[in-house]
Amino acid sequence: MPKLYTYFRSSAAYRVRIALALKGVAHEAVPVHLARNGGEQHSAAYRAKNPQGLVPALELDDGTMLTQSLAIIEYLDETQPGPALLPADAEGRARVRAIAQGIACDIHPINNLRVLQYLGKELGATQEQKDAWYRHWIATGLQGLETMLASHPSTGRFCHGDTPTLADCCLVPQLFNARRFNCPMDDYPTLLRIDAACAELPAFQQAAPAVQPDAE
Repeated sequence: MPKLYTYFRSSAAYRVRIALALKGVAHEAVPVHLARNGGEQHSAAYRAKNPQGLVPALELDDGTMLTQSLAIIEYLDETQPGPALLPADAEGRARVRAIAQGIACDIHPINNLRVLQYLGKELGATQEQKDAWYRHWIATGLQGLETMLASHPSTGRFCHGDTPTLADCCLVPQLFNARRFNCPMDDYPTLLRIDAACAELPAFQQAAPAVQPDAE
């Protein structure tokens, strides 16, 4: 059984949990607490498995370690049966990847835990200033996604059509984080509608932070 090194509030790990659930892949969750004892991801034992010191990481049965959430999800899509997480056509795949990368490459990296910690510890930013930083980049990124999805004919019940894709695996965790930081959400009706549709599916329910074994 593969092992998923995860943290209940990590949006990157959350993406992979959704994909695993959509594909019906049984796995063992191995919690890596990102805040306890200075961050368990920095331990020598974990760095030996994933030198980047990030979650998630997926350890396969033969010991192969996969890292980076989008790479892991595409690996699962290529190797596991079940619903496809990328469209069959090249244009559709490009659109889904653009939505996913707009979140995973543009919004998330400048708002994740290690960046917020650096702002405080190294640059002396107050909690209020860190929150303002977070909300600014959330608003910038989500407004662009809202416009992209609201105006595109391929947007359906979900980000692309009427079945969940890689894009939805990324969107739901990002909206979870935005709510956790009390970001205003009224300007994103399309994103909220898609998020609500995802919340009705068992796979998204099983992957939610509140029901993970390490939830606090």
